[in-house]
Amino acid sequence: MTAVRGKAVVIGAGMGGLAAALRLVHAGVEVTLVERALQPGGKMRTLPSAAGPVDAGPTVLTMRPVFEALFADVGTRLEDHVTLQAETVLARHWWADGSSLDLHADPDASAQAVRGLAGPVGEAEFRAFCARAARLYHGFDAPMMRNPTPRLTRLVLSVLGNPRLIPAMGGTATLAEALQRQFTDVRLRQLFGRYATYVGGSPYQSPAVLGLIWHSEAQGVWRVQGGMQALAAALAGLCAAKGVVLRYGSHAARVEVQFGRTVAVILADGTRLPCSHVVFNGDPAALQQGLLGPPARQAVAVAAVVPRSLSAWVWAFAAEPSGRDLAHHNVFFGREPQSEFADLAAGRMPADPSLYICAQGRETGPASGPERFEIILNGPAVTTARAPDTEAEQCRDRVFQTLARHGLRFDRLPDLTSLTSPHGFAALFPGSAGSLYGRSPHGLMAAFRRPTAQTRLPGLYLAGGGAHPGAGVPMATLSGRQAAEAILRDLALTSTSRRTATPGGTSTGSATTEPKRSASSAS
Repeated sequence: MTAVRGKAVVIGAGMGGLAAALRLVHAGVEVTLVERALQPGGKMRTLPSAAGPVDAGPTVLTMRPVFEALFADVGTRLEDHVTLQAETVLARHWWADGSSLDLHADPDASAQAVRGLAGPVGEAEFRAFCARAARLYHGFDAPMMRNPTPRLTRLVLSVLGNPRLIPAMGGTATLAEALQRQFTDVRLRQLFGRYATYVGGSPYQSPAVLGLIWHSEAQGVWRVQGGMQALAAALAGLCAAKGVVLRYGSHAARVEVQFGRTVAVILADGTRLPCSHVVFNGDPAALQQGLLGPPARQAVAVAAVVPRSLSAWVWAFAAEPSGRDLAHHNVFFGREPQSEFADLAAGRMPADPSLYICAQGRETGPASGPERFEIILNGPAVTTARAPDTEAEQCRDRVFQTLARHGLRFDRLPDLTSLTSPHGFAALFPGSAGSLYGRSPHGLMAAFRRPTAQTRLPGLYLAGGGAHPGAGVPMATLSGRQAAEAILRDLALTSTSRRTATPGGTSTGSATTEPKRSASSAS
């Protein structure tokens, strides 16, 4: 028989919430997952178009072992639930001077491509940069990314044990300053500086250590058949099969606290869901702002959620392109990167933006007829209650005029309903101010200021890109693991509930023994 060790409510069906719910139910915890939207995925969302659903959030899967471990830990395999296809071209990059560069899954092919762009010096600098990024990634993986409670002292000890990390970290330099020392060619500085935006920051204010992000991508990029939403749907289906009660279209209004500990989640319709533990898979800023009730405000400190990271204007539409041979992933760079980030820092739409384009139908080459596109323009978090009336039209003009200067045109422009603006993201994700990555990564200590899974309020835990270890689909998935493990430790120490049983299971007392499917599993 499966021992039921407490009840948990997970608020939010993003990757962090799904990963936490799946691990908890597998360990024998009764889990209810509530989600405001009508489908799982959180920021992994799709929008309709004339050519079919278009990803309007993350478009690729990196750090594949994180997902393989999640499925393996609950007794199944990633490949049994989703179909992945490795990208051979990681991204195609375009500059205003007409030059372009493909980065490849094959590191030698990337180095040769860099040689073609920037000569033998550029190739040598690129190979050195790759080696430095790999050292940083492996040096920070255990003490930071996978450590549920990172501490500066632990990181210092780890670095002292591996002195080669010290020069790779770049000291107090920003990412832009470090790249200026590492690359002669300004185009390569601009390209690898872009990785700061992966976690919502500017290369001119983010620490040099963020260069490690390149290594996470260089290890491999996979496309999910059916879009990223298919991964969320697979996890939600597995949760349901194992007994998680999924409640879509349900808004959590507040966390009920008695005697200093969470005891229930109250939904907007008045439904009370008693529980011993709550996982909040939303922006931690919502807690700090009191959006889940006054008692939950104590859960996180103000410094854990401000300053805010970047937002974006995201177009999701279908059209026929011409003028450029697009890959699946493309970046069109602005002429002057400093002006783009100066505009963002001032709270403005960049006048000279860099643009990411995902051509979502290009699995085997150019398509015939309308294709599905996602275009992302970095934006600032919102500071006003509503957007200017002309913002959407201004964004459309700026994006498509910029692409036309690069030689890329579309047979039709998207209507304004195809745009999600920073204000739109603020409405979708309460408390976020439209920020897509939680707290800003700016400053040397930013990584230590993110809230961890275990909050100040007993019984309340965090998962998602706003919590440690940070933004991005793999990091959010790791945060779900850390939240689940923290709850299971808490239950092992404090639970005095009577052992009960559910039909169809086997006896288990650990998080690594797989229970059989419950007869009462939700569909």
